[in-house]
Amino acid sequence: MPRRKIRLTGAPKAPLRAALAALRAELGVPEDFPPEVREEAERAAKNPVPPAHDATELPFFTLDPATSTDLDQAMHLSRQGTGYRVRYAIADVAAFVVPGGGLDAETHRRVNTLYFPDGRVPLHPAVLTEGAASLLPDRTRPAVLWTVDLDAEGRTVTVDVHRALVRSRARLDYAGAQRQIDGGTAEEPVALLKEIGRARQRLETERGGISLDVPEQEITERDHTYQLTYRAPLPAEGWNAQLSLLAGMAAADLMLATGTGILRTLPAAPDDGGPPARAKSRVGDVARLRRTATALRIDWPHHVSYAALLRTLDPLEPRHAAFLQECTTLLRGAGYTVFQDGVLPPITTHAAVAAPYAHCTAPLRRLADRYASELCLAAVAGETPPAWVRTALDALPGRMAEGTRRAAAVERECVDLVEAALLKDRVGDVFEGFVVDLADHHPDIGTVQLESPAVIGRVEGGRLPLGERLRVRLTRADPGTAKILFVPA
Repeated sequence: MPRRKIRLTGAPKAPLRAALAALRAELGVPEDFPPEVREEAERAAKNPVPPAHDATELPFFTLDPATSTDLDQAMHLSRQGTGYRVRYAIADVAAFVVPGGGLDAETHRRVNTLYFPDGRVPLHPAVLTEGAASLLPDRTRPAVLWTVDLDAEGRTVTVDVHRALVRSRARLDYAGAQRQIDGGTAEEPVALLKEIGRARQRLETERGGISLDVPEQEITERDHTYQLTYRAPLPAEGWNAQLSLLAGMAAADLMLATGTGILRTLPAAPDDGGPPARAKSRVGDVARLRRTATALRIDWPHHVSYAALLRTLDPLEPRHAAFLQECTTLLRGAGYTVFQDGVLPPITTHAAVAAPYAHCTAPLRRLADRYASELCLAAVAGETPPAWVRTALDALPGRMAEGTRRAAAVERECVDLVEAALLKDRVGDVFEGFVVDLADHHPDIGTVQLESPAVIGRVEGGRLPLGERLRVRLTRADPGTAKILFVPA
């Protein structure tokens, strides 16, 4: 599911970059791997465990942001009778990581890749993430290969998964792929991305699922001043995401069928008739989101569901883009759910997917995916999962939750820094805002959503009118030393 995306461009020595470096130190984010872990990764890069199957004759391609080097997935799309065949290769991290070794222990400590506006802190050493394990073009790589046959409407007919050697023939970025598809110059395996992606999007709408087209925020530094813009995702990004969801749903179904697995679950929001689990916090999230919509002058009638509203929004419209950024708060209740020996958990679905779902397509960046792949491989082979998988399974949701909290803290602090940088020259200015939240037991402390620029900040002073408009004055904004603060004007 989407995370909030912020990208920083500008001078390498800009003050905001220094503030981000200080933030990494403050949060204790590891900048490098221990020497012994790097050495183990270098040895593994030269001698991965080879798979039994060879699928290098298939011309796979990858589709990622232009600057990506940690390529988790490659695909080959073709017609199969009146339907389609989706071959989806996922980097086989287990071919490089020895269970119980130093590298394995380090990945359990890091849990996931952390993203900052000026770079990332990876889960695995670069020799693997950007080298031997990455599905780079014209390189033979071990992979976990999914083959999913779909009918003419895009519904799953059959699923197979096994280990295989694969070889990507092309590394495409979203803009380039979009141009090829729109211009009619794309070869069939690429052109089918649109056809299959749209079919899966129609099925998503039919089952009540939601895909957040979260725009990327770009903050640009020029002469020590900052400008904030939004980049709306391209259609090809949404079609590509549908293939990842397809694999994740197939993985969940396999694990549920065999009675052992790890799912990504999310209770339904109360607005959409979901169960009472986590009801208080979920009701609060929905109510806050409605107030944010009002602040941004987005019409959300009470009879319109959250999913229906999202389908009316345009990520190219700045107010809508800001609202879509805030919509990620409804994913906060997501977690990892483990089950073994046929004892299924009470919740097995992910509300945004509107189906059982598992993380399995990003093992270079997320620890749980390595385990999900092993469970699915065992399920298809009719074998018992490896002992190292079963042993670690019960503790995995806790580890992933810790990693998710760390990633959320990084995201929250980065947003605060970016907003402080954006407003640092406007201390004393008055803005039109809307009070979207109040601190528990403190009616004089709250959160205000500005109409323009579309940022959120802390407001203090007097009895704040929750859910109402409020003119506020900026009193503080200093990236690296002080978060933004408003008072009623």
